[in-house]
Amino acid sequence: MADPFLSIQGVSKAFGQTTVVENFNLDVERGEFVSFLGPSGCGKTTVLRMVAGFEEPTAGSIYVGGKDITYLKPNQRNVGMVFQAYALFPNLTVAQNIGFGLKVAGVAKADADKRVAEMLEMIKLPQFGDRYPYQLSGGQQQRIALARALAPKPKLLLLDEPLSALDAKVRVSLREEIRSIQKQLGITTIFVTHDQEEALSISDRIAVMYGGKAEQVGAPFEIYNRPATKFVANFVGTLNVLEGTVSDAASGKVKVNTEEISLKGKLNGSKTGDMLSLALRPEAISLGRRPGNDASLSGQISDVHFLGSVIRVRVGIGESSVSLDTFNNSTTPPPVVGEKAEISFSSGDVLVLH
Repeated sequence: MADPFLSIQGVSKAFGQTTVVENFNLDVERGEFVSFLGPSGCGKTTVLRMVAGFEEPTAGSIYVGGKDITYLKPNQRNVGMVFQAYALFPNLTVAQNIGFGLKVAGVAKADADKRVAEMLEMIKLPQFGDRYPYQLSGGQQQRIALARALAPKPKLLLLDEPLSALDAKVRVSLREEIRSIQKQLGITTIFVTHDQEEALSISDRIAVMYGGKAEQVGAPFEIYNRPATKFVANFVGTLNVLEGTVSDAASGKVKVNTEEISLKGKLNGSKTGDMLSLALRPEAISLGRRPGNDASLSGQISDVHFLGSVIRVRVGIGESSVSLDTFNNSTTPPPVVGEKAEISFSSGDVLVLH
């Protein structure tokens, strides 16, 4: 990346003797939407707060537009932030909440009123200016919080788990609205979430975090299909893991339970006798042989769940098991628990986790 708009360089943060972020590096292009994805306590919100200026790094530097902002106060950074808990002023109307930053900045009232009206139109709540936060739903309050963050025309938008307090249906519609507004404005955005579906569906890139470090940074397709570590593979999406032993490294043969499959070109220096974890996404597995699938394993059906349009099947293979979905077909009886079964897959879809 030749000229990143946001550059986080070697940033670490310790609280006393506890290091919560360690040597975090990330470059973000102008107008890019990047999500920090990870479990609670992985350091994603701490990184966001350091970018916002609410925490000072123990080490490292942060640049926005080529300017070092590492030790600037929050109000000197021209950054908009949306919090998980809305953080609206209960004694102010919606319009006053949205215009609060403009008032603090000394913007003329006429100009501020015009900008507030623009923001209300943007979030599709033009008639809500005179209402108070307690009169709004959670989704409406978060829209107001977003409008307040954007009203001063910040260079950078930071969102800290903005959807986690909302019900599922509202979360989906609001995340799509946030992404639409971000594209419309072209504003560089960092979005913190623990929800993999959110991150995969709206991000240009995702930084998967664990233990204060970035495990992998990449496009959603890359993160899902080519996870760099076992943690990323397990955390992002549903994963089946089979344990295997390299039976012939030269030919790429791996033994799973009592059968061999060929993974030539995917063993990355493994030696004969090495133990490997082989990971497969459920959608990569078929029940029975299928054209294009060059690997198969025998097992026994251990569980069947009818889910309407699909049937979720679990197949035991030795001491391991895999889950897969097969389409419900009214002319074909569903699989039966206890039946012998064969699964097939393409060796190209196998992720080898060392």
